Amino acid sequence: MNAALKGKKRVVLPSRPSPPSVDHILEDVGAAEPDDPVFSILHEQPQQATEAGEAERTFRQCRRHADVKRQLRESEAVLTGRREQLTAAGRRLDRHVAQVKGGLP
Repeated sequence: MNAALKGKKRVVLPSRPSPPSVDHILEDVGAAEPDDPVFSILHEQPQQATEAGEAERTFRQCRRHADVKRQLRESEAVLTGRREQLTAAGRRLDRHVAQVKGGLP
């Protein structure tokens, strides 16, 4: 298996061309014909914008759901602590009531 890998020659890929400048892009857009495919794609953009808006709305709903879930967990921790404090206070109160009752004639 290693012999098969060693026998393969490594392919050298050509370097990537540098991106066009803003001036070059503007020149290309300005020289484009009205029936250029780019403009037909732009006419279809409102549907894509609607889909993008729907995706954004769904993302915000998910984000809000996650935030509410986190807040509920934090509230649960706080309420659990308060319940334990109240339970301990109730036990102390019961002991004090028993002491008061035991001390009365």
